[in-house]
Amino acid sequence: MKIAIPGGSGQVGHILARHFHAQGHDVTVFSRTPRPAPWREICWDGETPGDWIAALEQSDVCINLAGRSVNCRYYAANRRAIFDSRIRSTRLLNRVMASLPRAPRVWLNASTATIYRHALDRAMDEATGELGGREAGAPDTWNFSIDVATGWEEAFFDTATPRTRKVAMRSAITFSPDRGGIFDVLLGLVRHGLGGSQGPGTQFVSWIHEADFVRAVDLLIACEEFTGVVNLASPNPLPNADFLRALRAAWGTRIGLAAPGWLIEIGTWLMRTESELVLKSRRVVPGRLLAAGFQFQFPDWPAAARDLVSRWRLRTSRN
Repeated sequence: MKIAIPGGSGQVGHILARHFHAQGHDVTVFSRTPRPAPWREICWDGETPGDWIAALEQSDVCINLAGRSVNCRYYAANRRAIFDSRIRSTRLLNRVMASLPRAPRVWLNASTATIYRHALDRAMDEATGELGGREAGAPDTWNFSIDVATGWEEAFFDTATPRTRKVAMRSAITFSPDRGGIFDVLLGLVRHGLGGSQGPGTQFVSWIHEADFVRAVDLLIACEEFTGVVNLASPNPLPNADFLRALRAAWGTRIGLAAPGWLIEIGTWLMRTESELVLKSRRVVPGRLLAAGFQFQFPDWPAAARDLVSRWRLRTSRN
């Protein structure tokens, strides 16, 4: 297959490009700053037509991941960049895709499990999950993420593309042992004795191992019945305290300094990021994947953590 990945220069894009390239597919990443890679990378700005249109028209699959990282402080300029980079690039792809004589047969667009409400009481699947926004127990500052997620999906689905099937991937955090990824950051806390529960520790963590993420994407591409929204997450989210306890066990340490809410606020301010990324309870389950018979290689976090730690050690030993 020929696969185009707009916005594929980040961690998740690298995971997908690496996976498809290893399978022998023809991969093209659209990036604002193309770099040498085993696959092809071409320039695009996410706002204007360009030479990338020819690559898109030649593709069988489009996986759009474009959008400014949310790992920042939500100042006005950053909020505008986060929102606009997702909405404008998705609308641009819609206009181009609808006009192509030979459009990709399937378009997977990034979305996020953050679209669901702050949930401690029950799990959220695609059929019964409640979208977030101004719910009790959630700070008003968290509404921005919901507005971005809902606006992103609206921009994706508001234009008909008769020749192209559409799937919005409501993904949980994707974990891989790659340098600079979220697992690398969390393991760094554990390695330095800071891997205790964060905030109350009761908030749920939704996650997915990279092996299951790429296999789920393979399924979405192959199966024509998948349209609309699909949750990409392990079937077993768990409270933050249990999540970090399992990560400490995988690393081989029992000690982890807990971080109360006030310390999380200070720490995320110093790291130029937002406490919502840590404190919001994301209790998301993959109802549609499970109904389709998808078998997770890593359904439970302790086994996933052991695998990721082992591969992290292997990677660092080679450097």
